[in-house]
Amino acid sequence: MLPFPAPARPQLRIFGTAELFPVRRIYCVGRNYAEHAREMGVDPNSEPPVFFSKPADAVTASGQVLPFPPMTQDLHHEAELVVAIGASAKDVAPDTAEEVIWGYAAGNDLTRRDLQSEAKSRGGPWDMSKGFDNSAVMGALHPVSECGHIRSGRITAEVDGVLRQDGEIADMIWPIPNVIAHLSRYVSLEPGDLIMTGTPAGVGPLQPGQSCTVRIDGLSEAVVRYAP
Repeated sequence: MLPFPAPARPQLRIFGTAELFPVRRIYCVGRNYAEHAREMGVDPNSEPPVFFSKPADAVTASGQVLPFPPMTQDLHHEAELVVAIGASAKDVAPDTAEEVIWGYAAGNDLTRRDLQSEAKSRGGPWDMSKGFDNSAVMGALHPVSECGHIRSGRITAEVDGVLRQDGEIADMIWPIPNVIAHLSRYVSLEPGDLIMTGTPAGVGPLQPGQSCTVRIDGLSEAVVRYAP
């Protein structure tokens, strides 16, 4: 017998319904917009985007008031389009990859940038800079059956109403089908997996007491507010 109850599986709200989408894993794509790669000091043509992950229970629903994350003096917002997987996928081809997409959401890949910079300087992993509590804020999921496939559209992040990031989904270095195809060579994607597909330029700091709103054309916004 376990000494504690089995933890509940993380879930994400489905737009317009009372139903919830069970989250299995969260994969993230780094350096998938050229201007963001450059602002991180990387030549976008020198190497493909990198993959990393967040724990499933990093998912936090939009609109929460959260405690400011510990162990950082440089918390950054990263506006991202989130892809929800609804079918098994292994070694899929780019031209069929959209068939495994269940839906889309707006998301914020919150990053303890100072810890990430330290890890990079030592050649260490990014886990503590990317995978901390409440580090994946997401709006409601919109099923493909209702919103269609998202291949273009404006993506923005505002901090206390001030525009910080303003990009275009179509400017991804690797379009979503290519991301899915490449990732499915490394791991078997399964229903419930989420992919955060990278952020445009303009990432920047958040402070206690501030709020950040990520908007993507056609999707529910992803909002996070930090307690003072």
